[in-house]
Amino acid sequence: MAQGLEFDLKQLVLSNRSFGPAEIDQIVGAISEDFANYRLLREAVAELEVREDPTPASAVRLGVCYYLLGRYRRAIETLRGADGGALAHYYMGKSHFSLQEYDEAAKCYESAGTAGYDRDLCVLSQTEAARCGGNAAGALQSLDSLCGAIEQTAEYLYQRGAAVAAQGGNPTEVVALYERAVDADGSHVGALFGLAMENDRRGNDHKALQLYERSASRFPTHVGSLLNLGLLYEDNQQYDKAVHCYQRILDDFPNHPRAALYFKDAQASRDMYYDEEAQRKRDRMNQIMNIPVSDFELSVRSRNCLTKMGIMTLGDLCRTSEQQLLASKNFGETSLVEIREMLHSRGLDLGQVTQDEDDALPAYDESDLSNEERALLDRPILDLNLSVRARKCMIRLGINTISELVRKTGDELLDCKNFGVTSLNEVREKLTLQSLRLRGE
Repeated sequence: MAQGLEFDLKQLVLSNRSFGPAEIDQIVGAISEDFANYRLLREAVAELEVREDPTPASAVRLGVCYYLLGRYRRAIETLRGADGGALAHYYMGKSHFSLQEYDEAAKCYESAGTAGYDRDLCVLSQTEAARCGGNAAGALQSLDSLCGAIEQTAEYLYQRGAAVAAQGGNPTEVVALYERAVDADGSHVGALFGLAMENDRRGNDHKALQLYERSASRFPTHVGSLLNLGLLYEDNQQYDKAVHCYQRILDDFPNHPRAALYFKDAQASRDMYYDEEAQRKRDRMNQIMNIPVSDFELSVRSRNCLTKMGIMTLGDLCRTSEQQLLASKNFGETSLVEIREMLHSRGLDLGQVTQDEDDALPAYDESDLSNEERALLDRPILDLNLSVRARKCMIRLGINTISELVRKTGDELLDCKNFGVTSLNEVREKLTLQSLRLRGE
């Protein structure tokens, strides 16, 4: 069986018979079923490269195979010198798209349609290029121009779902479109990834994991699926599987920065002794520290003083000293006793997390903020568009708004499981774009 697959795949690449979408689907299917066939494709390409007297038709084969191997620049160069046909233009477009050159991709798709490639597929590809280039409204207009059987295909349903999502449309509609796409084609990489992302955002980790696995099993490599799948594996402490995901990306994209960083982190975690009981204790303490002070019956004076100082959780109180509280206007001994009793009921005390210099930082002061600045801080943490890893750490820490995030120090975030320096720098960059920063920075 394996020998038969080897012969078929190589023959498909090296023979002089017709080569089009059906043959490309056969190559992709063979590698998706058994990734060992990827090596056979590379071997076939190596033979094709050294053939004497190459023809324009063989240049098309070689260029398409370069695309399948992730060699996008070589694919473009080779296809540009090929036969000028529809297939060459279409895969030049796909190569430009993979390089995030969306305007060039759209031009190539237009040329492919003019040269005779399936017109509806070219429009769908142009739609994707427009959306990824920031023109989601234009993408939806292009989709509206299509009608007939194409509207029931997985590719159409996926592109519409992605365009609606890019415009911030109804999440229920987005999920429904992705689900219909998966029903139409259970192996559609984009639809599986999109549906996995929607489940991931909603905390449906098990469902998201299954969908990411299905998407990641397809070929060519879907970087987003492998990255997010690796992060979920890390959350489940399956570090070997996570390393494998990142390695697959690096095999195709050796300079991929996030995959390289995640690969390094996962390897370090795999080799590190992990104290589960200690982690459970830290998680329980984090839950207690993130209890809002509004959950307790406090006097109006105490509540107003805490609000003015930006103290929203028990953790904020534990990072605040008695002197800091008493220095606040209208906060007296009576309020101090009330606060102590509230903390003691949870086994906590004022200033207990102020042993080292960073913990002695003042609480975040919102008293001088404008209405616009307050509105910004009240926005949900999702508005920062953090990566999956950083977003999951926000969930673990009970951080739901930007206001709650800026009350944290960098060290407090680093204490969260799977939150490393890479994620911390990402958070800092996102906050800087909003002219904000973490506590103490």
